[in-house]
Amino acid sequence: MKPVKLALAAIVVLSTATAASADERHEGYYYPEISSREVYVSRAPKLEDSNRSRRIGFVTGLTKFIYDQPYPPQFAIFAKGDDAEKLIVVATGDGQFNTIYRARALFASLTALARLSPLFRDTAVEEYFTFFDLAKLLGFTQITVSDGDTFAHRIELR
Repeated sequence: MKPVKLALAAIVVLSTATAASADERHEGYYYPEISSREVYVSRAPKLEDSNRSRRIGFVTGLTKFIYDQPYPPQFAIFAKGDDAEKLIVVATGDGQFNTIYRARALFASLTALARLSPLFRDTAVEEYFTFFDLAKLLGFTQITVSDGDTFAHRIELR
């Protein structure tokens, strides 16, 4: 391969690696390497007035509710990304949310909890909307759930 072609190939590889690492900057810090993925096609569109502030407010409200309970929280939930478009849920204890089935059970519980929030309590949302649909309404583009040890599952919201 000629030196110019080799240099161009190296630039393409390095720029692709940099873009991927920027997208995954939370991996290895908040949760281990993603071990499984899925795409969820939402039945809900993003609300026109959903923005970074609304997403952070939603997460803050859920966090307050979780920490107001008389028992230690089982997970931490937070929004990350330049526009707070990435929702991350990480278990705070061993043996929690370490399988896809436990993670799905968590999201089923979060569906009910989210519906109690002022945002959705006062908004007409469909009864069949899941937590993933509610997250899409707010403008989240992905959700990552992890046991904080070896399991990390990514849900891309479309």
